[in-house]
Amino acid sequence: MLWSGWGDPARARELPEPVRALLRDLLGVRAPERPPVPLEEVRLAPVTLPAHLLEALGGVVGAPHVRTSHEARVRHTRGKSTPDLLLMRAGDGLDAPDAVVLPGSHEEVAELLALCSRERIAVVPFGGGTSVVGGLVAERAAFAGVVALDLGRMDRLLSVDAESMLAEFQPGARAPEAERLLAAHGLTLGHFPQSYEYATLGGFAAARSSGQASAGYGRFDDMVAGMTVATPAGPLELGRAPKSAAGPDLRQLVLGSEGAFGVITSLRLRVRRAPAEKAYEGWRFASFREGTAALRALAQEGPLPTVLRLSDETETMVGLARPDAIGGGGGADGGCLVIAGYEGASVAATRAGAARVLTRLGGEPLGEEPGRAWEHGRFSAPYLRDSLLAAGATVETLETAGFWSGLPRLYDAVRLALHGSLGSPLVMCHVSHVYETGACLYFTVVTAQHGDPVAQWAHAKEAATAAVVEAGGTVSHHHGVGRDHREAYAAELGPVGVGILRAVKERVDPAGVLNPGVLIP
Repeated sequence: MLWSGWGDPARARELPEPVRALLRDLLGVRAPERPPVPLEEVRLAPVTLPAHLLEALGGVVGAPHVRTSHEARVRHTRGKSTPDLLLMRAGDGLDAPDAVVLPGSHEEVAELLALCSRERIAVVPFGGGTSVVGGLVAERAAFAGVVALDLGRMDRLLSVDAESMLAEFQPGARAPEAERLLAAHGLTLGHFPQSYEYATLGGFAAARSSGQASAGYGRFDDMVAGMTVATPAGPLELGRAPKSAAGPDLRQLVLGSEGAFGVITSLRLRVRRAPAEKAYEGWRFASFREGTAALRALAQEGPLPTVLRLSDETETMVGLARPDAIGGGGGADGGCLVIAGYEGASVAATRAGAARVLTRLGGEPLGEEPGRAWEHGRFSAPYLRDSLLAAGATVETLETAGFWSGLPRLYDAVRLALHGSLGSPLVMCHVSHVYETGACLYFTVVTAQHGDPVAQWAHAKEAATAAVVEAGGTVSHHHGVGRDHREAYAAELGPVGVGILRAVKERVDPAGVLNPGVLIP
């Protein structure tokens, strides 16, 4: 992973001239005055952990698995939000952990948590490092230091129960490797978020990830049948049966907890048969309103495709649904582009049934080319973000979800807030996850960098989040809470809900060492 951007540096690419012209003429984007600093010039705070505590950490995991090098600390600083990357490109690594610690087993994680609790060392669980909501920056106050608990050594497939359709993984398994291991058994998770190439299974669970094929395979939290969690207070073994009436389901306390309640050390996951057939296609709707009505009909009446997403007029015009051909439009000749994907043993019947619904509600079939283009570029958008940053544009995303009846108000409120705070940005949106009762709205914002771009975006994000809360949406559908959404999350929960979270935190992590400052208001 590129330390100051996304993914493999070899896959970085220049922006097409039509996009550069759009940035210049429409948004006033100009090239940055200074190039990004090299890795070795990133400013880090001195290591505050004393030598005897570093030795104690090494006594648990082995000295080679405690790393304090400049590069190791830089690579475990923050996540991959646009503000994170802007700070790193400017050479600001002051949020870096003091050390990176790599445990190899549940027992080592448990021992590390006990040690860190005794010595008041803050612990930030670290998977793929792909957080975009400030989920990897701990508050240092009152702690002896901060360690990044990198779970990369714990990356094995532990077992496959083909009869129950379950697979048990360690949390550090990255998604592509998990799919490769499952494919040997003819199985798949079917979880393909935009962070797929680098994120880990433990991270998916800790942030309640949702993949691009959620309409067919479900969200990641739907896949978690059980888990083992190490906490400073002791282990948690959760998930004894497919469903249970034995009190509240405590898995839900860990799913989405972002490492604030414990460290996931194994996951029992529901798997599916690998699809024998896949087909992706495009449809055009005259307006976002008409396209949204069609998606609602499929979600409520069926048949539901495996992948279902709708770009609004602006996103369709720019072509963001096909990042590898950005600037070439969405293939919808105006209007709004729908991408529908079908996966399974046989897809013909579902595809034909969905086509009847889409046609009845005003959809125009565009054939398979837009669908193939989307499939080919489905993980490319973060690379495009890097290219836009290099050109002098600020580009960031935010997402929310609401009930169908409230989506128009939510859509308008967020757009209005972004335009009000940024002047004349390019604001794009798509519906990317659908349910019988509602859907997710995913916004992408592009604007010229002025003054302090981190502060510029913070102002816009605060306005957009306030608009989400006022319009009745949730502060996050799948990005998580982190630090960025913490106060808005408190408003969403209310005082009783906040009190429940704090009580759980005090019980499982009495010293407060687990990801302090993240999630808990």
